[in-house]
Amino acid sequence: MGTPRTPKGRAKVIAARLADEYPEAICELDHRSPFELLAATVLSAQTTDARVNMVTPALFARYPDAPSLAAANPAELEDIVRSTGFYQSKAKNLIAMAQGLVERFGGEVPTALDDLVTLAGVGRKTGNVVRSVAFGLPGLPVDTHVGRLSRKLGLTTEEDPVKVEAELCGYLPPADWGDFSLRIILHGRRVCDAKKPRCSDCTLEDLCPSSLLPRKRQGRIK
Repeated sequence: MGTPRTPKGRAKVIAARLADEYPEAICELDHRSPFELLAATVLSAQTTDARVNMVTPALFARYPDAPSLAAANPAELEDIVRSTGFYQSKAKNLIAMAQGLVERFGGEVPTALDDLVTLAGVGRKTGNVVRSVAFGLPGLPVDTHVGRLSRKLGLTTEEDPVKVEAELCGYLPPADWGDFSLRIILHGRRVCDAKKPRCSDCTLEDLCPSSLLPRKRQGRIK
């Protein structure tokens, strides 16, 4: 089979290969409920999932649900989440997010993206993470890995995450959106590192314009 000529055709092949490479499309943020995933994703901004996973056991032991987090002492919460960076704004957002859940959604995490993004600290990426991972609903989170790899793979030229999301969603069935995003993230972390991509180990090398270009140049030189 030849190389797909369109971004849509390439996306379908990429999705299939990544499904073979990563049979389990996993979210690497530890959580036991939609509330925990929502809070962990808010904390994950500008830090690693591994760092968040070091913090959340203490966080959820102290604040196991929206009502308890809504009533949190800001200084105490700041101390718990300090190591994730930007701890003051994150603590403020977590408390306001929990208050929004209590006041407008009965303490439960809503499923609709339009509702999720009304919560403090929650944008489309976080909302789509919660929808797709916690609820199994269509959602395609675009984080730095998804944006970076989508551009490297020639699926988009857009920089705006909202526009990237719209393009990618147009290539794949809604039921595949969440898993596609999770697998792209895993691939970006494990193989296609931003500074040192391991192209020779990449199952997508023959489809990747970023990998093919240097080889074409080398061919001309020879």
